[in-house]
Amino acid sequence: MSEIIQVTQLTKIYAPQRDTAAIRAVDALDFSVQGGEIFGFLGPNGAGKTTTIRMLTGLIRPTAGTARILGMDIDRELSRIKKLIGVVPDKSNLYEELTAYENLVFDMQLYGVPRIEWAKRAEKLLERFGLQNKRNTPFAKLSHGMKRALTISAALAHDPKVIFLDEPTTGLDVMSARRLRKMIAELRNEGVTTFLTTHYLEEAERLCDRIGIIVKGRLVALDSVEGLKKHIQSDSTQVEITWQDAENQVVTDRVEAVSAEEAIQKALKTVQGKNIISLNTLQPSLEEVFVKLTGLDADVMLAEKGNGKGK
Repeated sequence: MSEIIQVTQLTKIYAPQRDTAAIRAVDALDFSVQGGEIFGFLGPNGAGKTTTIRMLTGLIRPTAGTARILGMDIDRELSRIKKLIGVVPDKSNLYEELTAYENLVFDMQLYGVPRIEWAKRAEKLLERFGLQNKRNTPFAKLSHGMKRALTISAALAHDPKVIFLDEPTTGLDVMSARRLRKMIAELRNEGVTTFLTTHYLEEAERLCDRIGIIVKGRLVALDSVEGLKKHIQSDSTQVEITWQDAENQVVTDRVEAVSAEEAIQKALKTVQGKNIISLNTLQPSLEEVFVKLTGLDADVMLAEKGNGKGK
């Protein structure tokens, strides 16, 4: 599998203002993203996630270091890169007065998609994102979920090889968020490389092939979800066992031991002669990994997102 994004010592320092010192928003990042994977980029507010995306997509220039996307340097070949990537910012950037269909066509014009393909591509995207009945509705009158769906479809209008998604499901209702997650998973099957930031750890755990965690501008962990979990596993193993007692009440308890085998034997001995419903070896969640690496509770991170603090 080839490396689609290669980041080398990428750094962004914001110059000092009148009453503040210089801010090192991103500090010497080194990582790569493989072709066709969903790469999660997680961290608390102010960690440098959005700043990193802005550098990779050409919205701001790095102070030091560089990156290559699809083999091209972001400093020297940015115009070529922009034609091959799609970007979905945390706030929709489409035109309020244009209809869903018109926004898609306008995006295709910007990226030089041949005119003969406009209608076919637009209709296909509207159908894929469940927006056929809203093709003639102005963007301003769409629901929040539909706006996010249309913003993602517009980012895909020129058939990019890489897509950057910055908080794509923030603020969506449960059903809209579920549909968007399904669409993101489908992109992997089509060979699209996805760079995803999200405050929803369960979403990242469900979608991402690998995850990088950034804290105060520095990458503190990079691995698969299972790999990250192994980093914080303790020397003991917990087993959760559920059974039915003599009065037909369901009871759940946890047993801990040095090894999984010993924990299971201990659990079975505890409920000997009882009607066992389930027995599961417990593993740490991505949330536990995140809390240990960042020192920030996941609920606090979500609250910060709601308060609109910087990223």
